[in-house]
Amino acid sequence: MADMSARVHALVERIYRDESRRVLATLIRYLGDFDLAEEALHDAFMAAVDQWPREGVPDKPRAWLVSAGRFKAIDRLRRRARFDASQGALAERLDEAPRGMGDPADIEAVEDDRLRLIFTCCHPALPASAQVALTLREICGLTTEQIAHAFLTRPTTVAQRIVRAKAKIRDAGIPYQVPEATELSERLESVLSVIYLVFNEGYVASVGERMTRGELAEEGIRLGRLLLDLLPDPEVMGLLALMLLHEARRVSRTDVAGEPILLRDQDRGLWNRTMIAEGRTLLGRAFASGEVGAYTLQAAIVALHAEAASVEQTDWSRITGLYDVLVQASPSPIIELNRAVAVAMRDGPEAGLALVDALLARGELVDYRLAYAARADLCCRLGDNERARVAYRQALSLSEQLPERAFLERRLAELGDIVASENIVASENIVASETTPPHREEGGAASS
Repeated sequence: MADMSARVHALVERIYRDESRRVLATLIRYLGDFDLAEEALHDAFMAAVDQWPREGVPDKPRAWLVSAGRFKAIDRLRRRARFDASQGALAERLDEAPRGMGDPADIEAVEDDRLRLIFTCCHPALPASAQVALTLREICGLTTEQIAHAFLTRPTTVAQRIVRAKAKIRDAGIPYQVPEATELSERLESVLSVIYLVFNEGYVASVGERMTRGELAEEGIRLGRLLLDLLPDPEVMGLLALMLLHEARRVSRTDVAGEPILLRDQDRGLWNRTMIAEGRTLLGRAFASGEVGAYTLQAAIVALHAEAASVEQTDWSRITGLYDVLVQASPSPIIELNRAVAVAMRDGPEAGLALVDALLARGELVDYRLAYAARADLCCRLGDNERARVAYRQALSLSEQLPERAFLERRLAELGDIVASENIVASENIVASETTPPHREEGGAASS
């Protein structure tokens, strides 16, 4: 019995990890309230932990959880009705069969609620920063700390954005639906940004014990495919191409210990050529439209890496030229950093270091660890080990990802500077963020 209970508990934990955001999205649609749906989600999983060991695991666990969550929410509202009559009325309304929404038990027939939820979170009535933060929290389950790290901002700021966004959706009666075609264009930029940030958190986890979170990267790609089916826009094609071309390299980006492997050292034979081919096809369709946006330009850069036999044989002149266009189309200090590394590969480390130092002097990347990692690598290439050690220590002080910290510590050890992890204190000064996700330079010094 104890073994059965342990197995069921492990199953519930796995389902929570893999399915909880899907369940939450459907509960939000049924209940019409973010906070109530989150309470119902946790109530449903607590019920599963209690009942499944005794009653057995249902055939459709996700459907069971949605139904359980809905009934738990109704019970919760009825208890509140003793103090607020309106809660009782709401409970009665929710207890009726949802019209036009299908049976909660028939989850397989329900349209993807996360896509609906993304468009709700990306409503133009919400500030852009709140749109992304809310979607990352509700769709992907990222903590406020993880979102803050991705945005280079403070956790308290992110928390305030999420609370205000929920209140705005509730008070303004923002509908939980995919907008009509005439409204899609004004919402598209934020939705694309959200999807790429979901992918990016999977491609390079901001914190934790793993460098990558494959489930988030796959989720970003899945959402990109859904959006492309809904809206065959050139920039949607460009974003999906970008994600596929990145994801094609995932298995080659870490060693057996989970530490990053730099691009120049990766086994290109492990790259997923099917994904690369699909990405290049989408990229061709995007360029053929004549409307070339920032995601399409980034995808074109990654495609040049994908077709090169080695770092040395990569067309760095074309990559630098694409970055020149990208900086104009989507100004960003992070993109400028990526361009600086490309310039270093084309013109030599001294040229790249001058650009990196100029960026750091401006102050916009003073707390961005990859800027210091890039500077350290360029100093190493110039034989300036002392300045490299200083830069690596700065990068290490800002890193919250264990594999990345191990990598940086190993670099310092190779330079004769052994730093104990527990003595490194991360900086508390976080600079203001972009609304677009950070794009990492594929050939860069710190890149993997």
